[in-house]
Amino acid sequence: MNSLVPLILAIIPTIFLVRYFYLKDINKPEPIRLIIKIFIMGILCTIPIVFIEVMMMGIIEPFTSNIIIYSFLQAFIVAGLCEETIKLMIIRFFIYNNKHFDEIMDGIVYTIVASLGFACLENIMYVSDGGVAVALIRSITAVPLHAFCSGIMGYYIGKAKFSKTNSKEYIQKGLFYAVCIHGFYNFVLFVGGIYSFIIIPILIISYKKLKLYIDMAIKEDLKSNV
Repeated sequence: MNSLVPLILAIIPTIFLVRYFYLKDINKPEPIRLIIKIFIMGILCTIPIVFIEVMMMGIIEPFTSNIIIYSFLQAFIVAGLCEETIKLMIIRFFIYNNKHFDEIMDGIVYTIVASLGFACLENIMYVSDGGVAVALIRSITAVPLHAFCSGIMGYYIGKAKFSKTNSKEYIQKGLFYAVCIHGFYNFVLFVGGIYSFIIIPILIISYKKLKLYIDMAIKEDLKSNV
């Protein structure tokens, strides 16, 4: 029974955040079956991400002698760029053209759900080694971080969906922001020491920024539906 506790603690934060952000979609909530589908796709995307990241870790291995350069490449390229790009691809290929993706807010919701599917399995892998303590720490740090930076990207994916001229620019902008936030968070942790505490303002600022984008998306959707 005790062995199940870390597993449960690894899963609960992702389910809580899926529900939290799903309920933010007050105009036209998405079908539950699609939320489940994208969450599962997020879980499954962990597999190719692991293979890609292992391969890229080998590529940056020559830089291990310089902790700053190595940490930067590992944080922004191996983790940030790889993970956020795969999340973007999930949305682009599996839900972007769905008839239910009919609001800017949907971009935020679906991207967050995909990111939390990934975070769920990633959390389970970390917790299987670290136990309850790791589960509790990640529940208020790494798991929300995935939701926040991907949700910000999701706003721009939603904007791209309904833009007639700037769709590519919106997607690129969203990916850039997500990679920067994700990468900076990881970089701080990889460098370690007293700098680790910087993750707290990163999380707070990212959440406030996402909240602003959610409010903007809801207002824009209401305006377009009038």
